[in-house]
Amino acid sequence: MLRARDAMDRSYAKPLDVPALARIAHVSQAHFTRTFRATFGETPHRYLQRRRVERAMFLLRETDRSVTAICFEVGFGSPGTFSRTFHDIVGRSPRTYRKEARQAAATNVPTCFTMAWMRPSA
Repeated sequence: MLRARDAMDRSYAKPLDVPALARIAHVSQAHFTRTFRATFGETPHRYLQRRRVERAMFLLRETDRSVTAICFEVGFGSPGTFSRTFHDIVGRSPRTYRKEARQAAATNVPTCFTMAWMRPSA
């Protein structure tokens, strides 16, 4: 399971599917999905989405790239799916997140508070 999770962390922007991840873990697809969820508390698909959103959060805070460019860079196939998934995980749209992150940076809020406040909810 750790090998598959590490592969997801390394290659989050590439298309990854359960059969490929199950092969990395040397188990069947059904067993992989069940065991991954039991071990890490979320499905492989949701874990991969969260990792992509975490990377997108960094890029939204630290770069001026467009939301669409960031969407494709982190591995999402469409801006609509990216925005919906981002909102589900973070609780606000990518544009709102970027705006709030810039406002927080401009007010000199300590980094530890900003990072806790900007962290994905689940």
